[in-house]
Amino acid sequence: MNLGKESETLEFKKTTGEIKAAMVSIAAILNKHGVGTLYFGVKPNGDVTGQEVSESSLRDVSRNIYESIKPQIYPAINEVILEGKHLIKIEFSGDHAPYSATGRYYLRTADEDREVTPDELKEFFGANKHRGKWELYKSGATATQINKSTIKRFWERAVSAGRLPRGRYTCPIILNRFGLIKDDKLTNAGETLFGNTHPVTLKAAVFATDEKLTFLDMKLFEDNVLNLMNTAEDYIVKNIRWRSEITGFQREEVPEIPLAVIREVLANGFAHSIYNARTYHEICIHPGMISIYSPGEYASPHRPEEYIEGNFQSEIRNPLIAKMLFLCKSIEQFGSGFKRIDSLCKDAGIKYSYENVSNGFKFILYRPHIISDISNVTCNVTYGENEALNKTEQAILAVLKQNPAISREDMAERVSKTVRTVQRALVSLSGKGYIRRVGAKKNSTWEVLKK
Repeated sequence: MNLGKESETLEFKKTTGEIKAAMVSIAAILNKHGVGTLYFGVKPNGDVTGQEVSESSLRDVSRNIYESIKPQIYPAINEVILEGKHLIKIEFSGDHAPYSATGRYYLRTADEDREVTPDELKEFFGANKHRGKWELYKSGATATQINKSTIKRFWERAVSAGRLPRGRYTCPIILNRFGLIKDDKLTNAGETLFGNTHPVTLKAAVFATDEKLTFLDMKLFEDNVLNLMNTAEDYIVKNIRWRSEITGFQREEVPEIPLAVIREVLANGFAHSIYNARTYHEICIHPGMISIYSPGEYASPHRPEEYIEGNFQSEIRNPLIAKMLFLCKSIEQFGSGFKRIDSLCKDAGIKYSYENVSNGFKFILYRPHIISDISNVTCNVTYGENEALNKTEQAILAVLKQNPAISREDMAERVSKTVRTVQRALVSLSGKGYIRRVGAKKNSTWEVLKK
């Protein structure tokens, strides 16, 4: 039997001989998430091996937790039997972080425990003082005050994305499965995601200049997060400039700022904001820029530049809300948001900046200065065979080798480029003799000619 992979809230130890390391894991998980589970009798890969369990061994575990973890916690320590093998299961939680193990402090990163200095710990808790617990509290909304169509759209997207198993789902099943309901009340996370009580407010406006002086349009939207994400995108899309462009033999409407950039900025803003803050989500569209503001100061000890240049784990303020947005493919949970935005903006020639203020985080996308309403660009370039491929062409060719029927939109998401760039690369690959289109127009696929 296998219990799956270790995570930021789940730890496996082969035997109680690893009791000291177990105390470190408990402290690290408590400091990061406030709740977790640890098993003795399971290998790190999740294979259940079992171990000898007695009243004495259970007492030893309890005594070690009492003596090692400060402030004191009161975990549930039980013997469990899985397929005839005996395990010790420890379920623990705590609301009085920071916690230490034998006088030292640790934080959980993926499935590892990292020792931190008091200054690092102070910085972490300063950035994450609002995280996690708020989501689990009961809201004032009852279990019936939900938007059923929103929940249905959620599970359809999650199943389609392959992040939720296929099966029969109902609103109660989703709410109970993900802990979004308690005692017939929606949790704060449940109401924020799916409530019909207008739990979240979004202000949106179009201004005549780059200052907040003369507005041409102003709207106030109140809805749940999943609906507001669509509303926010629609508002921006309707108020930016588009142009017609012909690439190869196809004509398409091209936005001045790629939709993938807009979606990524919006999704991360809604995922990491503080929902009991004093300010609202806000979109301001100016002639020279679009600013997208979310309540709550920046939540990570790593600067955005570090995420762009390196590979850091994402610091998540609202773990449950972020999980639900991940399942329906609105965000990724791998610290890739800034990296994707940076890549997409560079690809499209879009400049951006950000401001981390005391009450929130503002992301600014700068609009191109000169864009005509209709600009026809025709590409009539002939490529010779066996020409070298650039990085984008190489990436797209690799994707097509995996899935010749993939759409341009999905290719763009896979390689973090715009659909327009993908189309140009496809035209180039075709001209160079690497691929060709086969089949009827509506049901055609790509055939890779050169491996």
